Amino acid sequence: MSKFGELVDGNAPLLLVFFEELEELKEEFNHTLRDVAAAIGDQGKVIKINIAKNPKLVNALRVKAFPTLMIYKLGEMVWRQSGEQDANTLIALMNEYVH
Repeated sequence: MSKFGELVDGNAPLLLVFFEELEELKEEFNHTLRDVAAAIGDQGKVIKINIAKNPKLVNALRVKAFPTLMIYKLGEMVWRQSGEQDANTLIALMNEYVH
């Protein structure tokens, strides 16, 4: 958990994507996440989190549906949604928190 705190404490927005390994992210959504990462560049990060490998974090954040997406900035969750989102929506959300 301390690593998680260090990860989300940054000034740049961080998009976390919680997914189930059995249900691997659909290839189309993987492309969406790559597009978001490319559009944001070094002004933010996109991190995929396998729930099977991070059960304590999943429980602490009360993640129940997959995928669950969260944006953190300065150590605080500023946005959360369950289900896939399109690239334009995610890029716009991330850009809101860049500065």
